[in-house]
Amino acid sequence: MIRCIVAICIFLLAIPTPANAASALDAALDAAVETFEKALPELGETEFGVDVAAYRNALGLQPFHSAYWGGTITLDIERREGATGSCSSFAAFVVIPPENGTVRLVLCLQFFTPGADALRELTMLHEMVHVVAGADECRAMAFAATAQMAATGAFTSVDAYWRSSGCEASRYSLPS
Repeated sequence: MIRCIVAICIFLLAIPTPANAASALDAALDAAVETFEKALPELGETEFGVDVAAYRNALGLQPFHSAYWGGTITLDIERREGATGSCSSFAAFVVIPPENGTVRLVLCLQFFTPGADALRELTMLHEMVHVVAGADECRAMAFAATAQMAATGAFTSVDAYWRSSGCEASRYSLPS
């Protein structure tokens, strides 16, 4: 019986509280901004069709002008508790096109998994591409990998997701 009590306690500790979730989100955003700012001198005005200035504003949670969406766009971040819908498969996703000038970034339970700091940073780099430039998964992976490579000299391997998304046949490529 003690094992069950310990297991329940460990399980409860792994559930993100609002304070822990906010801290994890803040840390992920800070890490993504740091990576992006280090990469910025190596990036052009656009990368893979992503407006870099708009991306920078979105990553900083600032309104941005979007030629892609047309007009000024704001970002709303929502945290979902359940593993239903897209949250059954993803750590995060973006609801697009914008509604009333707002794009919604949904963070799922997987995003808040303890010890997943690197995944959270990569997720923010990736999802902000969708916020700024639409649904193309290959573009988002290529942009995030390019930013990581420019900032650190390496990038998180996304080979399996790259292949399963059919990106080998896309106009995008990962850094070499």
